Amino acid sequence: MGHRLSKIATRTGDDGSTGLGDGSRVGKDNLRIQALGDVDELNSQLGLLLCETLPEALREELVSIQHDLFDLGGELCIPGYVVLGDAHLARVDALLEKYNATLPPLKEFILPGGARTAALAHVCRTVCRRAERSVVMLEKAEAGVNAPARQYLNRLSDLCFVLARVLNREAGGQDVLWQKGRER
Repeated sequence: MGHRLSKIATRTGDDGSTGLGDGSRVGKDNLRIQALGDVDELNSQLGLLLCETLPEALREELVSIQHDLFDLGGELCIPGYVVLGDAHLARVDALLEKYNATLPPLKEFILPGGARTAALAHVCRTVCRRAERSVVMLEKAEAGVNAPARQYLNRLSDLCFVLARVLNREAGGQDVLWQKGRER
């Protein structure tokens, strides 16, 4: 790979537009850019979670997910380009099954919190849901958005929820339960 980004401050976006991977330019408020930005923010939040002490297997799984999200960004950056597919969905499904198997059933709603790692996983979950909503809006506005992209984000947000529960246990704690009617 050559020097792809030899100059960062190009000033080409000063007019409120930005370039897509196919060379076209769109407004920075374009739905495609919104979806791309939300996926990028999710990847950054996962990077923050990865700054914490985590089980090595989970660390490697999250790094793989970061690579998937970078690929998804490439997919969103080039209209009609497809990267994510059934193998990506199967990998997230396998992780969901693996980590769900270690957890007791939920009988109450839980609040985001507990251990720092769990709280960060909850932030990843909420950012992932926003990214999913952005992809859904893009899909409704433009033809050619790859359905597995939306499905991947849907399942990844579920995985982030499950991982928050796992990480609370890993830290020696448990879920923070919502208490109906609690005195405020």
